[in-house]
Amino acid sequence: MEETLKILVVDDDEVDRMAVRRALAKAGVCMELSEVSNANDALSALRNTIYDCVFLDYRLPDRDGLTLIQKLRSSEIKVPLVVLTAQGDEEIAVALMKAGATDYLSKSRVSSATLAQILRNAIRVHRAEMQAALANQQLRESHEQLIRKNQELERQRQQIQLQNLKLLEASRLKSQFLATMSHELRTPMNAIIGFSQILLRPKFAQLTHQQTDMVERILNNGKHLLMLLNEVLDFSKLEAGRLELKPELFDLTKVINTTVAEMRSLAEAKKLSLLVQIDLENPLLFNDPVRVRQILVNLLSNAIKFTESGSIWVDVKEISGHRVAIAIRDTGIGIAPKDFKHIFEAFRQVDQSITRKYPGTGLGLAIIDSLVRMMGGRIFLESQLGAGSMFRIEIPRQVSSSTADGIGSLHWDGDGIVCSAQNPHQSSTASMGHPNLKL
Repeated sequence: MEETLKILVVDDDEVDRMAVRRALAKAGVCMELSEVSNANDALSALRNTIYDCVFLDYRLPDRDGLTLIQKLRSSEIKVPLVVLTAQGDEEIAVALMKAGATDYLSKSRVSSATLAQILRNAIRVHRAEMQAALANQQLRESHEQLIRKNQELERQRQQIQLQNLKLLEASRLKSQFLATMSHELRTPMNAIIGFSQILLRPKFAQLTHQQTDMVERILNNGKHLLMLLNEVLDFSKLEAGRLELKPELFDLTKVINTTVAEMRSLAEAKKLSLLVQIDLENPLLFNDPVRVRQILVNLLSNAIKFTESGSIWVDVKEISGHRVAIAIRDTGIGIAPKDFKHIFEAFRQVDQSITRKYPGTGLGLAIIDSLVRMMGGRIFLESQLGAGSMFRIEIPRQVSSSTADGIGSLHWDGDGIVCSAQNPHQSSTASMGHPNLKL
């Protein structure tokens, strides 16, 4: 069905209005035509009715067409305007187009074909302009929304940054507090341990069996508390980036055997077997022996703590890439897969309740993880609830160090660790008691 167009003709000449009306009718335009004879009536009509097109005479009795167009545009009345001009008013028509007219036509050229064509073009142009204006408005609104969202995101980012700074400061103060308290508490704890050891010496005092038992409990609990304090102090140093490795050449076999011997009494107290298997062609490592021992103590302590019956195995062997693997396996309670991702987090324990069966700070595995990463190594976990766990660490035979007791640099040559002097023009071939070590 053809669209019915609402058309307004503004002209003070009845003959000209009739000419427009007949031309449009002859062209077959389906329309509702309204006519007014002056500018004021035109303004009133356009304010009250939406028209598809207006045919406007330039010369009206109360004002000219240019003034009327300017008034319409300033009033935000948007409608296609076709100005009808007299002969010779082409320059005026150009000014009208600049003021907002859609098109113009000389009255001498009014015909059904011409008028219908101009009508269609004016409506098409107007609608295209309206669509473009709507699209631009939507773009502006979207742009303004994006600006507001960006401002909100920036505000949130600044808030998050501020919160991060506060959290970092709180973490720094917490680490500083932990380090200070641990350091301060270690002094009286060392005194308690020292005096307890003196009291247990036979030549110092003759204690009854009950007194000896009480002093031994003081000593054991003091050592346990000192171990917890040392964990907190080490963790605070790790957080602050103040813990450094002190690498030196050492025999890994001796460190493992010594550590296992120290831990064996704890395993025997729970009737656990503690087995060691070492398969190393060259036991020498350039690493921090104190920290390697600390890793072993923590892993063995956990294995003993969480194993009620059965065995604990320590397996040491060489792997590719000049690395050494140390695995500690137990037949303990095991760890659920859902807890794997949290097991190395600081202060995290599988049982977080205050009535938990297994005590501790929850820092041991976090410290181990940090130390192994500092050494350039990796740590792996295999576990099954009720069947036990296996922690395996892989560390390089040599950790990087700029200076280590006068040794300039070290590298692996396939047979052993080769140590180069700081002066590249000096060298030594003296051995250190091991056939694979060259100095």
